Amino acid sequence: MIDLSQLAVGSPLSYAIAGLVPALDALIPVLPAETLVIALGVATGGSADPRIAVLVGLAALGAFLGDNAAYLLGRRFGPFIGRRIFAGDLGALRRAWAQRCLDRFGARIIVGCRFIPGGRTAVTLTCGLIGYPRRSFVISTACGALAWASYAFFIGRIGGKAFEDRPWAGLLLALGLAVMISIIIEAARRGWQWRARVRDRPQRPTPESQAAVSDLPTSRNPLPEATRGSPQVTPPGGWR
Repeated sequence: MIDLSQLAVGSPLSYAIAGLVPALDALIPVLPAETLVIALGVATGGSADPRIAVLVGLAALGAFLGDNAAYLLGRRFGPFIGRRIFAGDLGALRRAWAQRCLDRFGARIIVGCRFIPGGRTAVTLTCGLIGYPRRSFVISTACGALAWASYAFFIGRIGGKAFEDRPWAGLLLALGLAVMISIIIEAARRGWQWRARVRDRPQRPTPESQAAVSDLPTSRNPLPEATRGSPQVTPPGGWR
C-alpha cells in the first residue's frame, strides 16, 4: 500500500504514477488509475505548487496514450482482440453496448466513457475494431483525458483540503464522492438507454385505430353496406 506522504509534488513516484498508470489502465482495466490519481490530488491538497499542473498534464497524457494504444490494438489485431477481450456472453454484451453507443452518440461517448465504469476499454477497442475515424477519435480522447485528469485531481484536492491533517480520511471522502458521481452517471446512462428503447419500440395499434382500419373499404368489401347494390352513376360521355 502506498503511503500518501510519498506522493508529494516533488516526489519522482508521483510523476511515475501520474504518467504510467493511466496509460496502462486502458489495456489492464484492473489497475486503479482513477484511485491513484485521486490519491495524488489528496496528497497535494494543501499545496499551491505550480508543479501540480505537471502532474495533471502527465495523467491526461498517459490516459490519452493508453486510449490510442487500445485503438491501434483493435485496428491491428481486431479478430484476436475480439476473441480475447470480448469473449463469452458478458464480453459480447460489452461490445454490443459500445457499438450501440458509438452509433448513437459518436464522439460524445468516447469522451463520456472515461467516466463510465468499465466503459473505457470497451469503447476504445471497439473504435479500433470498427475503424472509427482516427482524427475524430484522437480529438475526442484528448478532450476526455484532460477532463478526466482534471476531475480526478479536483476530487482528490477536495478531500485533501477537508482533512489536511488526516490524508487517509481525505482519500476516503474523495473516493466516496467519485463513487457517487459514477453512480449518477451510470443511472443517467441507463435512463437514456431506457428512453431510447421506449422511443424505438413499435407502437401497438389502439382499439380506435383498429376500428378505423376495419371501416376502410377493402377488395372484398369495396363499398359500405348502405350503398351496396345501388345503381352506379356514370358521368356524361361515360368512361372508356
